[in-house]
Amino acid sequence: MKELLRFSIFLVLGLFASLTTEAKVTLPAIFSDNMVLQQNAQVNVWGKATPGEKVTVKASWADKVVTAKAAANGKWTLKLKTPDAMTNPFRTDTWQPDSYARWFADSEMVRFPQAYQLDHGKRLFFGYAQGVGCCAMLQMWKKTGERRYFDYVEQWADSLIDDKGEIHLYHVETYNLDYINSGKVLFDLYRETGKEKYKTAMDALVRQLKNHPRTLEGAYWHKLIYQHQIWLDGLYMASPFLAQYGAEFNKPEWIDEAVKQFTLCQKHTYDAKTGLYHHAWDESKSQRWADPETGHSPNFWGRSIGWWFMAMVDALDYIPEDHEGRARMIGWIQGLAEVLPAYQDKNGLWYQVLDQPKRKGNFPEASVTTQFMYAYAKAVNKGYIDEKYRAVAEKAFNGLKSKLIVECQDGTLTLTRCCQVGGLGGHPYRDGSFEYYIGEKMRDNDAKATGPFIMGCIELGK
Repeated sequence: MKELLRFSIFLVLGLFASLTTEAKVTLPAIFSDNMVLQQNAQVNVWGKATPGEKVTVKASWADKVVTAKAAANGKWTLKLKTPDAMTNPFRTDTWQPDSYARWFADSEMVRFPQAYQLDHGKRLFFGYAQGVGCCAMLQMWKKTGERRYFDYVEQWADSLIDDKGEIHLYHVETYNLDYINSGKVLFDLYRETGKEKYKTAMDALVRQLKNHPRTLEGAYWHKLIYQHQIWLDGLYMASPFLAQYGAEFNKPEWIDEAVKQFTLCQKHTYDAKTGLYHHAWDESKSQRWADPETGHSPNFWGRSIGWWFMAMVDALDYIPEDHEGRARMIGWIQGLAEVLPAYQDKNGLWYQVLDQPKRKGNFPEASVTTQFMYAYAKAVNKGYIDEKYRAVAEKAFNGLKSKLIVECQDGTLTLTRCCQVGGLGGHPYRDGSFEYYIGEKMRDNDAKATGPFIMGCIELGK
């Protein structure tokens, strides 16, 4: 895999003695501090200067300078040799694993030296899974006071968001709720660094939601390509961000909007018979996966309910005590907390298809278990549910530790049996059947599982 390398360019101007006016050396906008380059490559650098001007370029990783001379038309070009990717400045080669939260967070930073690599990322991208992992790292920073966790996240965001606040590879016209989730990390970065570009980027995400397509009642479509559909996943991606934006910037209308989204999702995905939630609802009832009478998807996918549970618990941090929707949301949390233990196995784990643990082919899955562990622990700590439910989170932690977590030879921890992805519709078509969910690919150390594990350990004091 090609590694990427950060760098800064510094220009030193060497003037001819005969020049009497100040020379002007310029670089294209593509070259800027914290841009990303391939390692072990010859990289072209170019620009404009006064004709005949000697231009000296020094990269931040190099001791020597490289020079070029501007041609008669003022253009100059030269080549820089990039080294091997820099040693991870956040890495802890040896550590005292005084807690599972620290042990696992440091393990993630060892195997993924740059935050874009979380969730096995191959390119710089404002991905929702990287956002989950980075939220966990920011929680580690707040818990331990160790700046390296903050720097790990800030380096990623700084590489993705330019000085104008534009997000790399963000395409608003796709109206994709997944883009919104990583906006959650920008609140801490903006508050800590004061960089206006982070606020500008958050404003851009809010503008998307102002114009985002909706159902007739006003619920956000999950994506433009998934018309008329509410997915539980989408509530985690967008609604806690909206609630926090409203609270941080005194925009209470966005808190109201977040509560509205929860209310409509609960109305259309809740199953009164089981107390669980369907993965999705199709307002048009036209999708092959949708029940022609109810519009519901046919199964209860574990992680989708994990997204829903975490979304409510996180959003309540920013919903005022006197808000008319707060009590309803706490009631939904309490209802879910009451029914989920019935589906937890003897080892403390939950299954890929939540309500059918004994059906052939079904299996315990890491992300649903870590997400429930985190949501239970935080809900207990916040007083939303009874203290007795701490035992449910503790049981999940012990099950993960004994059944799904492996200590590697290098001392890092690995979380196994993580579902890589799950969805509905698309190409090839995902029909939401039991067979579809149990047939999805598994992998180790998926950020959709590891991030909640770290945050859950923090909540449990593990």
